[in-house]
Amino acid sequence: MEKLEALLGHAAAPEEDVAFIADLLSLPASDRHPPPNLSPQRKKERTLEALIRQLDGLARKQPMLMVFEDVHWIDPTSRELLDLTIESVRNLPVLLIATYRPEFQPPWTGQPQVTMLTLNRLDRHDRAVLVEQVVGGETLPDEVVDQIVDRTDGVPLFIEELTKSVLESGVPLVGIPTTLHDSLMARLDRLASVRHVAQIGAAIGREFSYPLLQAVARVPADELGAALGRLVASELVFQRGTPPDAVYSFKHALVQDAAHGSLLRSSRQQLHAQIAEALETQSPEMMENHPELFAQHYAEAGLVEESVTYWGKAGHRSAARSAMAEAAAQLQKGLDQLALLSDNPDRQQRELEFRSALGTALRLVKGQTAPETGEAYARARELWEKLGSPLEYLHVPYGQSRYHMYRGELGLAMRLDEDLLRLSRQRNYSAGLVLGHYSSGRDLMLAGRFASSRSHLEEAFALYDLISHHSLVDRAGFYPNAASQAELGIVLFCLGYPDQALARSSSAIAEAKRLAHPSTLAVALARGARLLSLVGDHVALDRRAGKLIAVTTEHGFPHWDAEGTIDRGWVKVTNGDVVEGISLLRSGLNAYRKAEVEAWTPHFFALLAGAFEIAGKVDAAFTLLDKALQIVERTGERWFAAELNRHKGGVLLGQGHAEAAEELYRKALSIAQEQEAKLWELRASVSLARLRRDQGRSAEACDLLAPVYAWFTEGLGTPDLKEAKALLDALAE
Repeated sequence: MEKLEALLGHAAAPEEDVAFIADLLSLPASDRHPPPNLSPQRKKERTLEALIRQLDGLARKQPMLMVFEDVHWIDPTSRELLDLTIESVRNLPVLLIATYRPEFQPPWTGQPQVTMLTLNRLDRHDRAVLVEQVVGGETLPDEVVDQIVDRTDGVPLFIEELTKSVLESGVPLVGIPTTLHDSLMARLDRLASVRHVAQIGAAIGREFSYPLLQAVARVPADELGAALGRLVASELVFQRGTPPDAVYSFKHALVQDAAHGSLLRSSRQQLHAQIAEALETQSPEMMENHPELFAQHYAEAGLVEESVTYWGKAGHRSAARSAMAEAAAQLQKGLDQLALLSDNPDRQQRELEFRSALGTALRLVKGQTAPETGEAYARARELWEKLGSPLEYLHVPYGQSRYHMYRGELGLAMRLDEDLLRLSRQRNYSAGLVLGHYSSGRDLMLAGRFASSRSHLEEAFALYDLISHHSLVDRAGFYPNAASQAELGIVLFCLGYPDQALARSSSAIAEAKRLAHPSTLAVALARGARLLSLVGDHVALDRRAGKLIAVTTEHGFPHWDAEGTIDRGWVKVTNGDVVEGISLLRSGLNAYRKAEVEAWTPHFFALLAGAFEIAGKVDAAFTLLDKALQIVERTGERWFAAELNRHKGGVLLGQGHAEAAEELYRKALSIAQEQEAKLWELRASVSLARLRRDQGRSAEACDLLAPVYAWFTEGLGTPDLKEAKALLDALAE
């Protein structure tokens, strides 16, 4: 750690960077540099930022050269780092060179700091020049040079290898290899005495260390040194350092592939098993820090059980670091290995573990509503039921319900909630009850069944115990007690209890802050902002949206960041900055719907429609409201249905269509009464009463509105109730 601190200090790095880079290198945390309490996603982002700061610090001292080779094989997280690096070198004295195959499509084309240089095949003249350079002081007959030029098709590596093959074989005029692979194999065959060492190195990887090679080869040091000397002299392998600290690397991945491919299946399996054994003996810490290496070697060795175990460890380790693309790939490799085992309860249990973890990873990699996510949860659910629905995997039906909820398949989501609750009651499993009640309450709220939603959310809050139910945080992604209160705030408002709603929302935010759990705080702030938007307190909404965006920016929650942007846009509209407000509403809505999420979109469409109406774009507003109502019909998300009809009626009334407007106001009133949504009933009554007043029917207007207003016992200072009271007073004059 001292060496790392000294190294980073030379780059003028913030002290916090030491913790991130130490964690990246699997070094233990120090008291001086404790790891920050961040979500895995945000930790990954901050680690990448720390690496970029190192580059910045070094480049400001002297010009830098960076080389990324074979980018077509790059892993997702390294690709993120490369993208950030290319953006950062725009203003730095850095020459960055990235090589890749033509099929790779770089996103950097057109950027001013990027020059694209296509490495085409060499023409005949350049091929001959390269042959001459490889030959050096020797000479080859012209007809042999012509054959090399013709057969290598302008590929530089093929030209080099074929020329060396010809030199080593005594310049035959016939029998020249016709492919690069054949040429490489021919050269390895002529190095028969050291080929086994090359094969061991190839099995280890593109790069291999002397100590590991020695442990696996099990030959005297002088013999091993001589063999490595011949390989280095052949230029098939490069060397850094001197034994026993030397590290070797193959000239090209194709060289490694040729050496590895020359092994018989039985020999290859035995060799990979020996490598895994040697790694475990020499570097036991790698079993925790690089389980994917062991997984790959065990898979090549045909040791399926061991491979499955380590692919599982690799997937969970990547997920803990928020490298979700890598986690999904590793878990899938584990599943591929599992498929090689005979089908029995033990295999099914392990597959359930992999499938449930894969569902979580795919939710973040592919999206909440991606088909791959649904397939992972569906298979996990099938296994879960086949195995007797083990309680430790109750997050499987919960995750499946969440998947269908976001897709707008509320009926299916609610049936899954009922299954979860029924099983938890049968087994008297309180953690399952908490999860089931929370999920039911959330989905019933979206369906507009507010009274039932309230009962479930209050039950989830009452049942939750911070100690005994702590594992639910990992399964749900947040603390259910705070999340239940946050959802309950919206439900209570719709039911007609504005003061209790605001109190619950504030309590949820306070609890989330006390727990210091980023995703819980994001949920509480997002639902709290939604409530303030409904209440009409735009000053408070602006503050809350700002806090939400700050949390999502710090911890990396794009879904909730989109909601915060929508809220900010609506505040701008209400403050008179309509153009900027519409721009924010659109960008937030586009980001939110990027993953084809349906939940909550009717409300977001209504906000944008309201902005268009204020801007005088009535047709656009009307179109959006129609789209929102179509979503309601398709998905069953009816919690905002009364308001959508009322809003549409208002637009029609503004166009002079009083009769059509009254019909929609009546429909809104009917929906609100059916849902026992007193707040929506009040709003529909106010709109209908105002229309009747304007028609000269003030007595009817008063008779309609007065009993609805009289029902309320709290929230008299909220905009809705103040507006209703003012209208009643005017009608009484």
